[in-house]
Amino acid sequence: MSIILQNIFSTEFVYMWIRVVTPILLPALGGAICNRAGVVNLGLEGIMLLSALAGVLGSAFGGNLLAGLAAGLGTALVVSLVFAYFHLNLKANATICGTAINTFASGFTVLLLFTITGEKGTSASLKSFSFPTVNIPLIEDIPVIGKILSGHNLMTYVALLAVLVVWFLLYKMPLGLRIRSVGVNPDAASSVGVNVRRTRYIAILLCGALTGLGGMYMSMGYLGMFTQEMVAGRGFIALAAAAMGQSTPIGVFLSSMLFAFFDGMSNTLQLLALPSQFIDMLPYLATIGGLTAYSIQRARKAKRRLAV
Repeated sequence: MSIILQNIFSTEFVYMWIRVVTPILLPALGGAICNRAGVVNLGLEGIMLLSALAGVLGSAFGGNLLAGLAAGLGTALVVSLVFAYFHLNLKANATICGTAINTFASGFTVLLLFTITGEKGTSASLKSFSFPTVNIPLIEDIPVIGKILSGHNLMTYVALLAVLVVWFLLYKMPLGLRIRSVGVNPDAASSVGVNVRRTRYIAILLCGALTGLGGMYMSMGYLGMFTQEMVAGRGFIALAAAAMGQSTPIGVFLSSMLFAFFDGMSNTLQLLALPSQFIDMLPYLATIGGLTAYSIQRARKAKRRLAV
C-alpha cells in the first residue's frame, strides 16, 4: 500500500493524470455544449473512434500531420452532420441516432482498417504522424512544476485551453446565449427570433469537432497508432463527466479530472497482485458511482424545490 501512495503522490502520477484526462475532457466539453443546446449526443464514442482512424489514415496517405488533422476533423463533422440531420430534420430519437453511430463505428473501423492494411487489430504497418510534444520554455526548468506541466502532447494543452474557450463561448458570446436559451426553452427562444434548428446544428458541430480532437489524440498522441476499440468507453465517460459537471466548463473539467484520476489509479494498482479484470473495471465503476451521487443530489434539489 505504501508503494501505491508513493506513486500517487509523485510528479510522475500527476503528469500521467493530466495526460489521461485529455481524451475525456475534449469530448466532455463537446457534450456539454450539446447538452446546453438541449441535445444529448450519445454518439461521442463512435465519433472518437472514427476520427481516430481517419486521422491515422489521413496522415499516412497525406504524408503530413495537417492531412491527418483535416481527415479526422472532417470525419467528425460529417458524422455530426448526419446525426444532426436525422435528429433535427427527420425527428429521429437522439439516443437511437447516437447508438447507431457507435455501432456503425465499431464495425466500420475494423472493416476499413482490414481493407487498407490487411490487419484487423492495429495500424502499425502504416507510417502515420503524431501530434508533437511541447516543452514550455522557462516552466520546464522549474523543479517539480516543470515535470508536471511541461512535456505534454500538443492536444493536452489544446484540451486545457478549450475549457477557457468553451467558457467564453457559452457566457460571453451571443452564440453561447442562443445555445443556452435554446436548451432552456426553445419555444421562447424561437419567439424572439432565434433559429432553434440552426443553433442546435452549430452546437452539434462544435461538439463533433471537440470530440474528433479527443479521438485523434488517442491514435496520434496517446498511442501513436490506431487499435481496434481503442476509445474503450471514454466517450461514455465523457458523457458522464458532462452530466456530473452540470454542463459548465469548470464543472466538466473537475468531473473529467475525477474520472481520469481513477483511470490513472488503474495503472498504479497493477503494482498489486490484483486480478486484471478488477483493475480494468475501476474507471467505469467510478463513473457509475459519480453518476449515482449526481442523481441523488439532483433528486434532493428537486424535492427541496417542490417543498418550497
